[in-house]
Amino acid sequence: MYTPCPSCNSGRVVTKDIGKQTGSLIGAVGGAVSGGASALSGAQAGAMVGAIGGPVSIAIGSIVGALIGGVFGGVAGGVAGATLGEHVDDKVLNNYHCLQCNYSFSVNR
Repeated sequence: MYTPCPSCNSGRVVTKDIGKQTGSLIGAVGGAVSGGASALSGAQAGAMVGAIGGPVSIAIGSIVGALIGGVFGGVAGGVAGATLGEHVDDKVLNNYHCLQCNYSFSVNR
């Protein structure tokens, strides 16, 4: 979408996306921590599945179950945080920055 600067009418405008970046970082960390906490149940499930193959399979199943829980939690949290941060960028912060006159502004959509 073309958004000219309201101050100097230049087309050299970029988005800062501070809220989106911050939200995705916080969401990913929170999701990974939450996923890590639920990874215990994933590790238990992996150990039960691996019990068929013996002690080595139990260990491998536990590790894989814990990793999958942490990764899925981090991805889900990152996506949710980025979506929330994007709304903050659009509604609260002056997300647009003119490279010509250094003016920051927001756009009503």
